Amino acid sequence: MVLVLTPLAFIAQRWTPTPRTVRRAALAALVMSVAIVVTGGAVRLTSSGLGCDTWPKCTDESLFATPEQGLHGAIEFGNRMLTYVLCSAIGWSIIAARSAKPWRRSLTRLGWLQFFVVMGNAVLGGITVMTGLNPFSVAGHFLLATALITVTTIGWHRTGEGDAPARPRVPKPVRKLSWALIATTLVLVAAGTVVTGSGPHAGDSSEVERMPFDWATTAHVHAIAAWVVCALALALWLALRVVDAPHDTRARARDLLLVLVAQGAIGYVQYFTQLPELLVGAHMLGSCLVWIAVLRVALSLRERPTPAAGIPAQQESALSPA
Repeated sequence: MVLVLTPLAFIAQRWTPTPRTVRRAALAALVMSVAIVVTGGAVRLTSSGLGCDTWPKCTDESLFATPEQGLHGAIEFGNRMLTYVLCSAIGWSIIAARSAKPWRRSLTRLGWLQFFVVMGNAVLGGITVMTGLNPFSVAGHFLLATALITVTTIGWHRTGEGDAPARPRVPKPVRKLSWALIATTLVLVAAGTVVTGSGPHAGDSSEVERMPFDWATTAHVHAIAAWVVCALALALWLALRVVDAPHDTRARARDLLLVLVAQGAIGYVQYFTQLPELLVGAHMLGSCLVWIAVLRVALSLRERPTPAAGIPAQQESALSPA
């Protein structure tokens, strides 16, 4: 019986990437997942959200942006094209994970999960355009992008550890504190989408619906959530020092505090300077970096030992009797 190989299995038979290559592929997917958020923010901040006024085409007659759509059309179309670069990065990570020896199915599944999140967000992006940048759809678009960053961060982390059952590196109360930090940060991110949805940057120069909330009030709620996140991050950093956690874990907690301080400073400056576009864009990048830092701290609280490297099995063309 002749077995028909899938394209991934065919490549895996002929290519064995190094662990460094697999890790770099996972990192590329993470970097692109952040880049797509930042460029999406640029679309909104330049009022180019309806630069392409339909989906999946840019106009009813053309798949591409037309000269009549000007700079706004080029910016929106460019962001759409960047999705293909993101898919390429995710595809590379899937191929590298599938071709690694031994094959780690967990990494391949994480790669495919990334792909399906991107496809879901592409559809939601189309709905966002067709509904005239409905602010609730825009918020969902950002939250799905955050979900993608979550999966790519986990995928990148998992390339540096094995598949054995996870074992804790710190006491249970400290791990519970990290879960509280994750939950509060999610509230912070969600509150940020409400601030965006009720704020002045609607995403297009035309009349765009906004969320029915007072912008100043939502900004204050967002700031309170930020202070709670900072307090929990500081408490976690102190707890890690008290329990003498591994150095790398304490370093990640320290890095989280630094990112939070920078993000908080940008947030307050943009609030008191009437939301200049560059600062809002920097704040969106900071939101991604804060979430990644929170996840990396939580992931560092447990470990999965990497098995000792062995010699890959090789098929023998013939066996001779001893």
